[in-house]
Amino acid sequence: MSNVLVLAEYTDAGLRKVTAEMLAAAARIGTPAAVVVGAPGTAERLQAELAAAGAATVYAAESDEVASLVTVPAVRALEAAATAAGSVAAILLAATVQGREVAGRLAVRLDSGLVADAVDVQVDGADVVATQSIFGGAYTVRSKVAKGTPIISVRPNSIDGAAEAGAGEVVPVAVSLDGAKAASVVASHPEPAGDRPELSAASVVVSGGRGVGSADNFAVVEALADALGGAVGASRAAVDSGYYPHQFQVGQTGTTVSPQLYVALGISGAIQHRAGMQTSKTIVAVNKDSEAPIFEITDFGVVGDLFDVAPALTEAVKARKQG
Repeated sequence: MSNVLVLAEYTDAGLRKVTAEMLAAAARIGTPAAVVVGAPGTAERLQAELAAAGAATVYAAESDEVASLVTVPAVRALEAAATAAGSVAAILLAATVQGREVAGRLAVRLDSGLVADAVDVQVDGADVVATQSIFGGAYTVRSKVAKGTPIISVRPNSIDGAAEAGAGEVVPVAVSLDGAKAASVVASHPEPAGDRPELSAASVVVSGGRGVGSADNFAVVEALADALGGAVGASRAAVDSGYYPHQFQVGQTGTTVSPQLYVALGISGAIQHRAGMQTSKTIVAVNKDSEAPIFEITDFGVVGDLFDVAPALTEAVKARKQG
C-alpha cells in the first residue's frame, strides 16, 4: 500500500487527539506515516504514542532552526517526507489553524490539488476521494484532486475509529530552509489552560447564544459543560454582545466543531452558526421559540426556558454520574 503522510500536531504533554484521528483516516486509504516537526528529540518523545495510533513510519524533521520558525518548516518537512517515502497516496492535515495554512502552502509548493475541510476520506478505485459538508451543511459532496498528490485537510472529530498499531520506525529527514521567508518565534505567551477540553477537539460542546442574556448568566452554560466533561462555546450574537470571549465563538467565522454531542442553549440557529456545528453527531437544542431554525437540524429539541432546563439537566447528569 502507498504511504499516507500525516502532519503530527502535539503539545508538551504529548500528541493532540486530532493526530490520532488523522492517522485513523490515513489507514483507510494507505499506510499511515507521521511527520514530526520540532526540536531535536521530539520524534523520539512521541514515537510510542504515534506507533500506538497507527504510524508505520515517523519522519523526523528536527533542528533548533525549525523549532523557532512558523509554518514554513512544516511545509518543507512534508515535502521532504514525500520525497523520502517514494509512493505517497495522499497527505492529510487537521483542519486547524496550523493545518489549514500548511496545506495551502504545501499545495502550491508541490503543484498539487487541495481539498479543504473534509469530513471523510476513502479510496474509490485508484483515486482518493474526500467527502465535504458544504454551504452550511446543506449539501454533501465527494471530491478528488485532478493534479499531483492529494492534499486534504480533515475536520477534527469527523473520523471515527482508530488505526491498528504500527511499527513507528523513526526516519530522519533533512529540511532545507535556504531562502525561506518565515516568521520567527521571538516569545511565547501561552494562555492559562483550564480543566475543560480544547473547543475544536472536544467530544462534547455546550454553547450559549443571545438567549443566555448576559455574561454572568453564562455560568449556566459552563455548569452543564463541566457536568458533561465538555467545552464551552458561544454563538456570534453572544460573543458580539460581550457575553463570552471571541476565541470561543462557534460558526463560519469562528471555530468549526464536530463533537459527538453538541448542546445549543438559547441559540436561534442562524446559518453562520449552523455552518460551524452541523456535522456534530448528536445535536440537542433548548429554545423558547418553537420556530427557531436550530430545531431543523436537532436530534432532540426542547421548547422551553434554558434557565429551567439547563440546571435540571446539569443536576440529572451529576446524579447519573454519582449513581
